[in-house]
Amino acid sequence: MAAMSDQFTIVTDPAGGSVALSALFAALPLLTLFILLGVLRVRAWLAGTIALVVALVVAVAVYSMPVGQALLSASEGAAFGFFPILWIVLNAIWVYNLTVASGHFDVLRRSMARLSPDMRIQAVIVAFCFGALLEALAGFGTPVAVTVVMLMALGFPPVRAASVALIANTAPVAFGALATPIITLGTVTSGAVDDPRLNADTLGAMVGRQTPLLAVVVPLVLVLVIDGRRGVRQTWPAAVVAGVVFAVGQFVASNYISVPLTDIIAALLAAAAVVLLLRFWHPVESPDLHDAERPAPATATRAGDAPAMAGNEPAPTVTSPGTDRAAAEAAAGGPAAGGPAAGGPAAGGPAAGGPVGGGTPPGEGDRLGRHDSGAEIARAYAPYLIIIAIFSVANIGAIKSALAESPWTVTFGWPGLHILGSSGKPLASTTFTLGWVGAAGTLMILAGLLTALVLRIRPGRALRAYADTYVELRHAIITVMAVLALAYVLNQSGQTNTLGEFLAQAGGVFIFLSAILGWIGVAVTGSDTSANALFGALQVETAVRAGLDPVLLAAANSSGGVLGKMISPQNLAIAASAVGMAGREGDIFRKVVGWSLALLLVMCVLVTLQGTPVLSWMVPGG
Repeated sequence: MAAMSDQFTIVTDPAGGSVALSALFAALPLLTLFILLGVLRVRAWLAGTIALVVALVVAVAVYSMPVGQALLSASEGAAFGFFPILWIVLNAIWVYNLTVASGHFDVLRRSMARLSPDMRIQAVIVAFCFGALLEALAGFGTPVAVTVVMLMALGFPPVRAASVALIANTAPVAFGALATPIITLGTVTSGAVDDPRLNADTLGAMVGRQTPLLAVVVPLVLVLVIDGRRGVRQTWPAAVVAGVVFAVGQFVASNYISVPLTDIIAALLAAAAVVLLLRFWHPVESPDLHDAERPAPATATRAGDAPAMAGNEPAPTVTSPGTDRAAAEAAAGGPAAGGPAAGGPAAGGPAAGGPVGGGTPPGEGDRLGRHDSGAEIARAYAPYLIIIAIFSVANIGAIKSALAESPWTVTFGWPGLHILGSSGKPLASTTFTLGWVGAAGTLMILAGLLTALVLRIRPGRALRAYADTYVELRHAIITVMAVLALAYVLNQSGQTNTLGEFLAQAGGVFIFLSAILGWIGVAVTGSDTSANALFGALQVETAVRAGLDPVLLAAANSSGGVLGKMISPQNLAIAASAVGMAGREGDIFRKVVGWSLALLLVMCVLVTLQGTPVLSWMVPGG
């Protein structure tokens, strides 16, 4: 039993008994993070660490939280940042890097590029379908970094390639990196209020009833951006098929199959549907939309110029061999930012068996008449099928239940941490769950081992790629752990409760604003995971106080956040660097900001209607 001096009870009005004044102090850590990232453009790992220190100072000085309890709270958050969050990301990126190291990533890219000679349909396949597959496996900036170079290689003008890649990277984001944002959201919200529905499965199901609407629209937006009204008029069947099939796949997978597998299933189904359509339908014409005077993809820029935002630094390899190394580093956040340098071991460089510079530029193999055998193409798709198989087995009712029990899952109170909520009951978030076998990251290791076997990668080479993944993402590891430590301190010290009580004064209007809050979080941090960690508990606290559904508002934070991805400085920097326009992010921003705001408005209206009798039936258990 802890001594009373070691316990801490949350209060919401520590500053002179005023919630409004207390809210000013509670907002300081978030303001610090946003100013450092968005205004001063400080490195993400440093900004996250500084904001954590500010949160600790506010917790101790204003909320009278014992120093020991504050530090223990931060340590639990950092531990959660590594397991299960980084455990998923690191192992998923390792699997992706294995496909790059073996050359099968390029096989997959070529197979998709050959499906149609029409550039508008190529964009739907590459940016939307293949980008979603990359988002599902790696996330964190990878889809934009890779697909923008692929689009350039196919002949798209620089600004158009960047715009298409950014707009396409919306609908899949909430379920990216094997649903890392949803898993984070489930953890930070479950201990904030007493609602058994606040878990990854239910929240994933709710998000799966919001983002599919975006999926239906986005492919049509892509062909409109590429070729105006003519593009929509001539290619709408392919765009609609891709969007509708992806939307249905995303809804079904998130609600009835597996939340982590959602984007993988939806992306593969959408791609397969487009391929099937192209067997008996083609556009009436395929206009030449090539950029006749395009520069080489990714003109050299100073490595590290692209700012890396919170939780979004791990953008694995940016290009296929032959793309300029310095620009690739900049596009990935730079070595100093924790982004793997293109050509490094995990990116298919010497240690991984791939060439660095001077190789065949992306897409050039197709122009030289290179053709891959059916067996090689099958092996290129094999990693994704392996992942689906493993997760499907792990999600069988009896197996999932068994893995959730001891000894495969260990649950324990965080040592020395004793925090009581305003109700006087211990916070649920002080209990740590270590599902060391059934965790998505552990399943990804198994998938990686089978992938290495199928792709014929030697054990030593696979092991080097695994170690290099950790080294190259070292700053990303610090960033994610710092942001999650910050989130835990905000939640367990009472700062989130104060902000929730203050915002609850907006009443029912807040339901319209909830998606905007997530949008702001992602626009600044560049990461749906980080936005969920920072605002997830705030959303549900405010929902309960305002008489709104906490599941709906928590999901709205993630669904609204995905639309801030295309205008985040980090993603803009990745796209600009990859197309040789570093320093001209504003040009790309102006092309996509209108779509970001328009789609955000659609999401705000949808969430508002889901909070009324009109669409309340869409909320699980509501």
